[in-house]
Amino acid sequence: MTRLQEARGSAAMKTTAPTNLTGHMLIAMPGMGDPRFEQSVVFLCDHSDEGAMGLIVNKPNTDIEMKALLEQLDIAVDADLAGRQVHFGGPVEMGRGFVLHTPDYRSVVTTLEVRDDIHMTATLDVLEDLGRGDGPDKWLMLLGYAGWGPGQLEREIAENGWLVCEASTGLVFDAGDMDKWTAALQSIGVAPVALSSEGGRA
Repeated sequence: MTRLQEARGSAAMKTTAPTNLTGHMLIAMPGMGDPRFEQSVVFLCDHSDEGAMGLIVNKPNTDIEMKALLEQLDIAVDADLAGRQVHFGGPVEMGRGFVLHTPDYRSVVTTLEVRDDIHMTATLDVLEDLGRGDGPDKWLMLLGYAGWGPGQLEREIAENGWLVCEASTGLVFDAGDMDKWTAALQSIGVAPVALSSEGGRA
C-alpha cells in the first residue's frame, strides 16, 4: 500500500461523509484529472438527490479586483477595497456572482443560510452594500460555481477524487488562499506531504 493509499484510507475512516454535505467542504485529491480543481477547496452551498452546487474558496482571480468589478457594474465605491480580489468560484456560469459572508449581513432580497456561521447572497444589493462599506464583516466575492448532477459528486467521492471536511469561518475567510488546501487536510488529520509526494508520480 502506498503512502497516498494509506492517507486516503485514514481520511476515509476519520471522515465518514454524511448523506447531505451542504455546508461541508471538499478537498481536491491529487491526480483527479481536472486542472481547474487542482488543490481546490470547495464550500458546498447545496447538496441533495438532485445534485450539488459549491464555490471554490481558494483560487483568487488575479485579473479582477473587487473595486474594478464594482465600477464595471456602475456601483459606487466608497469603501476601502484595496487588495481585495474576486475569486474563481468554479467553471459554471462564470459571469454569475456570489458572495459568501458572515451572518452579520442579510440581503433585503434574499440570503441563503448555508450554515449558522456562513451565508451566501447572490443579488446585486450585497455588492452595492460592499461598495458603501455596509456589507458583512468577512466575505468572499466569487464568479462562477462548481456544479454536479444527480449522483455525480457521490461517485467522485467514492472514486477518491475528493475528501470531505467540516467547514469553518477560519478556513473560508481567515486562512490565506495558498494555505487553505493544506489547512483543510490538516483539519482531518491528513499530512499534505503524503498526498503531494505520491500525487506527483505519474
